[in-house]
Amino acid sequence: MGQVRHGSATTTHAIRAAIQRSQASTAALSRELGINPKTVAKWRKRETVADRKTGPKE
Repeated sequence: MGQVRHGSATTTHAIRAAIQRSQASTAALSRELGINPKTVAKWRKRETVADRKTGPKE
C-alpha cells in the first residue's frame, strides 16, 4: 500500500529523502523528478522528511 498524499502534494517521504541525499544540481533534480526547483530547494534545507504542521500556532 502506498503513502496517502493530499491533492496538491508533489512529493512522498521517499522522494524527499532522495532529494536530501542527491548530489545533483537543483535544476537537474527538479527536471528528473518533474517538480518545481523551489520544492527541491525547500526539502534540501529541511532536516527531516516529515510534513510540518499547518494551522494556527500556539
